[in-house]
Amino acid sequence: MTDLSLWPIGNCQVSALVDDAAGIVWACQPQVDGDPLFCSLLQPERREPVPAAAGEWRIELVDQVTSEPVYLKNTPILMTRLTDTRGGVAEVIDFCPRFERSGRMYRPVVFARVVRPVAGNPRIRVKLNPATDWGSADAGRTNGTNHIRYLLHPQPLRLSTDAPVGRILDGRSFRLERSLHFFLGPDEPFVGNVEQEVARMLHQTRAHWRQWVRGLAIPLEWQRVVIRCAITLKLCQHEETGAIVAALTTSIPEHDGSERNWDYRYCWIRDAYYTVQALNRLGALDVLEGYLTYLRNLIDGAVDGRIQPLYAVDGEARLEERIAGGLLGYRGLGPVRVGNAAYLQTQHDVYGQIILSSAQAFFDHRLYRMANAQDFAELETVGRRALESFDQPDAGLWELRTRNHVHTYSAVMCWAACDRLARIAAELGFDDRVRFWAEGAARIRAAIESAAWVEPEKRFSATFGGDDLDASLLQLLDLQFLKPDDPRFVETLDAVEHGLRRGEHMLRYATEDDFGHPVTAFNFCTFWLIEALHLTGRTSEARELYELMLDRLTPAGLLSEDTDFQTGELWGNYPQTYSLVGLINCAGLLSRPWSAVR
Repeated sequence: MTDLSLWPIGNCQVSALVDDAAGIVWACQPQVDGDPLFCSLLQPERREPVPAAAGEWRIELVDQVTSEPVYLKNTPILMTRLTDTRGGVAEVIDFCPRFERSGRMYRPVVFARVVRPVAGNPRIRVKLNPATDWGSADAGRTNGTNHIRYLLHPQPLRLSTDAPVGRILDGRSFRLERSLHFFLGPDEPFVGNVEQEVARMLHQTRAHWRQWVRGLAIPLEWQRVVIRCAITLKLCQHEETGAIVAALTTSIPEHDGSERNWDYRYCWIRDAYYTVQALNRLGALDVLEGYLTYLRNLIDGAVDGRIQPLYAVDGEARLEERIAGGLLGYRGLGPVRVGNAAYLQTQHDVYGQIILSSAQAFFDHRLYRMANAQDFAELETVGRRALESFDQPDAGLWELRTRNHVHTYSAVMCWAACDRLARIAAELGFDDRVRFWAEGAARIRAAIESAAWVEPEKRFSATFGGDDLDASLLQLLDLQFLKPDDPRFVETLDAVEHGLRRGEHMLRYATEDDFGHPVTAFNFCTFWLIEALHLTGRTSEARELYELMLDRLTPAGLLSEDTDFQTGELWGNYPQTYSLVGLINCAGLLSRPWSAVR
């Protein structure tokens, strides 16, 4: 049965998910929110028999009995060891080239594979059948002596290889007697010797990633977890523009039969804020710098400072939602959605997240481009939207589709926007703007403390004038709206924990929404609880809960969006940036210091 035991590879231009048995089951081109050429993860409708499953690239042994994938240390390069019943062994190495060349980052639309014989006399099959038009058709193909062209949209791709082309086209097995190399990339003649060039690219890609990881400031404990999450978050950045996607997939349901199937291959302002916050704590400033460029371009194009909740990785604002009829869905659990109608929603928290993401650039002298007075003036446009919007209804961070409220989380984010603008103004020496934004922050704070306060229970509500709970109230600490020893937060934490905790997991909310009552836990919220437990002095509980979350990791060391709190099975889009952010942040909070071993 299909599951989320999947291994991401990528180069910050394209990415792919490889299953445990050396099958590429998901990949889009020419970028992460493009048409999937590999989509068997979402089950294309059955077509006439062909040598390979639709939308898949699988390398397998005849009479294969085991497959053992593992990443090369500190890289997103995957090596899968295959064995057969006769003792034959082969290794498949999967990667997307990424390294500096001629002063620029080389990150082409390329999926590269190397197959090596290790023991015995293994026979292999190479099953390569890209799909087009969202899984509705197999790509047309033409071939030459050493290549196959796949007529994909928006751009065709070419497989250059030293493997027998005829055996790839007909899917028949052949003996693996030497290393074979596969370069699926731009539709242009391959320059050089494919064996030597792919081997060189593999070496340089490995060196690049190991060097990137060496620059991370990681905690003492759970280092492998943090490193794998950091690499994967980096893969979620579309480096050409700086956008950061929420996940690499679309339409993995939040639970069985839920129809909560959403396309997450876009840049949410909120998700990207949390991602750069986590990577900043590790010192990965390249992601921040790229994302700030993306944000500045969005602000330039905004009308009166209004920002959508999400955009395409190229900055496109229209993300019209439709159903991909050629795909049955994960485990047949459709629909498969392309686009996301949440782009039409009003979500006021984005104003705070833009300013919080941008604030570091006014203080951090390590950056190539520090922010200046002109940048501050542009951010003030965003801040004015926060001042105007904080007490107005919106869809909230959970993106409810049929109802709006004044959400406390959104209001607190608007408060944070004004509070941080006051701090930035102080750094720049703009005393009049310090007073203006400090007064604005005070006005929003007073409104929140009045309208979101539940007097009988001495706690905050998730909405103005209500008494409902959601896990985002735990963010009052991280946003510095309240301190850990504030009795108001202690009571709010107690209420949220009692109302939303299910064993070792946390719900976002327990109330009915557009699709009924939630039946899976939202992994990021569990990490919010862990942070709150630690910061309020319950560190042993926090560590225990964190260790339990580590038990949920996929073999690749990652998490999706949701967990069934009855079975522990992972659901939702994968890998989910929110969940990886939680793993990183909690490791940093809970780890023993390096001074403990120095």
